Formats: sequence, C-alpha cells, structure tokens
Amino acid sequence: MRILIVEDEVRLAATLQDLLELNGYTADVCHDGESGLDNALSGIYDVVILDVMLPRMDGFSVLRQLRAAGSAAPVLMLTARSEVADRVEGLDCGADYYLTKPFEPRELTACVRALSRRAPDLRPPEALEFGDLTLDRNAFALVCADRSVHLSRKEFDLAELLIRNRGQILTKETLLLKLWGYDSEAEDNHVEVYISFLRKKLEHLRSRVKIRTIRMVGYTLEDPAP
Repeated sequence: MRILIVEDEVRLAATLQDLLELNGYTADVCHDGESGLDNALSGIYDVVILDVMLPRMDGFSVLRQLRAAGSAAPVLMLTARSEVADRVEGLDCGADYYLTKPFEPRELTACVRALSRRAPDLRPPEALEFGDLTLDRNAFALVCADRSVHLSRKEFDLAELLIRNRGQILTKETLLLKLWGYDSEAEDNHVEVYISFLRKKLEHLRSRVKIRTIRMVGYTLEDPAP
C-alpha cells in the first residue's frame, strides 16, 4: 500500500515516512499543498496523510479539490489546532480521520489500519494466492508447493501488484508510479529489470504462472491451467 504524506515540517514528515515504512507501507512526502494535490491526483496513492497548515495551499483546500476531482482515497488530516470547528471543517471537506498534534506513533498507525479496514481491497493480507503461487507477506517470500524464494522489497511489491490485479494489464507507467512514486527518476528499464528478476524466480520455483508481456502496453499475470 502506497501512502502520501503532505506535511511542511520536514523532520516530522521524515519521521512519519520512517514509521510507515517500518510498518510495511511505502510512503512518499510532499512539503506544500500544491505539490501535495498534484501527487494525490495522480491516483497512485491508497491513503493520504494531510496536514492542515501548509504553504501555497492549505489542507482544507487540497482536500476540497481532491474530492471535487472524484478521488475517494482515504484521507487522514493532521493539525496542531484542536478547536471543534476545525475538526468539523476537515470532516465536512471529506476527511476520513482527524488527528491532533502531538500524537503517539501507535495512534497514527492505528488510524492507517482503520482506513484499510474501511476499504478491504487496500488491506495488506498476510498472504495472496494465484494459481500455484502464494505470496507470503510475513516472510517476504514467494512459495510454490514445497519450494520458496525470498524477494527484495521491489520484487515483492511488483508481485503483489500483479497478483492483486490478476486478469488486468498493468502498464509500465502504472508500475513506475506504484513502485517508485510520482517524483522518482526511475525509467521504463527499471520495470523491465524487475520483471526479469521476478520471471527468473518463477522459473526457479517451477511455477506454471507466467508474466505475459503485452507488446507496447504492459504486463499481466497468467495461469495457463484450466
């Protein structure tokens, strides 16, 4: 699950990013409202953590524009102001949760988990299955029958995306955004490299599942078994 943090306090943003990544999430950071809105509108983020007091555009305005554009991404708002009127405004703008600073790290991660429970398709399961494969989140491993292979973080995220989107074609652009983020300098060949890595591990496992290349479009996961 990829999370966008929009927070102008640089140290706090970095702390939140570290906290979320320690809990198994992928997190990107923006430090002003305009870039936060641009990134959130990309559609690659599953959850947005949004500060209220931001330069260039405040969090309320960001959230209003995000909802007006049709985004249903869960939003957790952060603020140093605890007045009821501010909390009401945030919720009326479309926020899902409202957290007042300072807060305990456990409280924030609990809120993120709660947002995942509201949207079951975002909840990171302990294991995903497709064909003869099992993707084990706890062990960061891909399993087929009695064989298993450890995956790097990027390999794991790629395998998860392919399995969760079974039957769909994922473009290189989508994979780049989901795996490396909106502001990354990663290029198409990064996707090709990790697709190659994952294919070799499927061959090592002797899995019948294959990654099919759709020329000039992208990739999809296939199980040829009837």
